[in-house]
Order: sequence, then C-alpha cells, then structure tokens
Amino acid sequence: MNLTLKIWRQANGTTDGHIETYPAKDIPTSASFLEMLDIVNQRIIEDGGDPVAFDHDCREGICGMCSLTINGVPHSKERGVTSCQLHMRSFSDGEEIWIEPFRAKAFPIIRDLTVDRSSFDRIQRAGGYVSVRTGAAVDANAIPIGKETADEAFDAATCIGCGACVAACKNASAMLFVSAKAGHLNVLPQGQAEKDRRTLAMVDQMDEEGFGNCTNQFECSAACPKEISAAWIARLNRDYAAASANEAAAKGGSKNAYTDHETSLM
Repeated sequence: MNLTLKIWRQANGTTDGHIETYPAKDIPTSASFLEMLDIVNQRIIEDGGDPVAFDHDCREGICGMCSLTINGVPHSKERGVTSCQLHMRSFSDGEEIWIEPFRAKAFPIIRDLTVDRSSFDRIQRAGGYVSVRTGAAVDANAIPIGKETADEAFDAATCIGCGACVAACKNASAMLFVSAKAGHLNVLPQGQAEKDRRTLAMVDQMDEEGFGNCTNQFECSAACPKEISAAWIARLNRDYAAASANEAAAKGGSKNAYTDHETSLM
C-alpha cells in the first residue's frame, strides 16, 4: 500500500516545530505502525536525511513507550490498542496520515514525536509503592485476598503509563493515570497502612507537575489502550476526601477535602 505521511518535526523543545510530508510506498498491510515508520526512516537515511525520532521499546503493548497521536487521536481511532499494536491494514491505500506527539504542558517535547514523560515517574515515586515486606511467593500469599479484590486491583494495575489519557483530555489531566496507580494499591490489604499518605502525596505531585483539572468528559478512558474505567477517578476523589479529613483531624484543625483539581464522579 502507498500512503502519505504528515509528520511533526521539531529539533528540540526550544525551537518551533512544523509538519513535513513523507511518502510511504510499498508498505505491507501486515506491518505494524512502528514498522512502517522504520521503513520510512530507513529510506530517509538512505536519501541523506534526518530520521524521525519516536519512542518505542517492547513493541508488545505493555511498556507504554509508543506515544503517538495518529490522525488527532492518541494511539489512533482503534480502541484498546497502543501505537505499536496498530497494523497498517487498519488504513486504506492512498490514505493521508497525520502523526504528532502527545501534547501536554507536563509532557515537553524532546524531539519530533518524542516527549518527556518523567512527570509520571515522579508521581509514582511520590507514593506508588508499599513498604510492607512481601518477601517470596509464600510470604506474599500469607495475606488472603479475595478474588473480587484481586481482580479489581489488577484492572487498575494494567495501566502502562503511556500518557494517552493526558493527551486525549482537553485539560491535560492525569487523574486517570494517578487514580489507577494509587487505586490498585489502595484496594489491597498490603496498601492500607500508607493509603492516606499515598493518596495525598500522589495528588499533590500531580498538581505540582502542572497537569490540568478533571472535568469528567471521559476522553481519558476512551483513549486508554488498556480501557481503564473512569470510575477509578471517583474512587480517588473519595480516597482524597477521606485522607484530607483524617489529616485535618490528626492536626486538630479542619481542611477542605476538595481542591480545584477535583470534580467528583460520586
């Protein structure tokens, strides 16, 4: 198949970017979207040009690196897939494809289609862990966990931190990511000891990174390649309200449980 690519090119985060047009000829329909970009890049190099920079790693839909906005939609219009899982058979011969980076203030562009998503790492470092010693498999299984709880935690833990939720949101909110990363620990018994501290720390770090407010439009869950439910945002709001109240009680004062970044789904 033959395609026309409209690709965002930008030397670095301090220079202006622009769209450049590239032909993508004789592309196999069995090729993945990233393999198609590999083919185009090889031809650019052979012609003496500068290849297009884009993120990738596992190419199996589990690392979250392939952060491409394809025809205006993070990871493309196909539901439940990452850019690396998208195949060219989803497109038509002769089609024009627009390829841009994930756009958000908290995801500054490094080069071309590559953005800096280390803000997600800092949010997870703020509280996305447990200090309970689980040890080997026998020790980990010493605390009984019901199947419903385990399944619920796993649904949130499938978040790969790709950032599609942020790129899809008109406010560049990270509430779906934060709610999933905090939620899968908050529902487990091993996560209860630090639940309040974790919730407050991760939300505070999210605000510090400059992500926008959640206004419950649900673009985040629609764009999520793992189809994580926006109901986790409601849970995060409830956990944040409870953690704020507990913190205020511990200090002997009062604190408004809701701040400007929150809109409850309750």
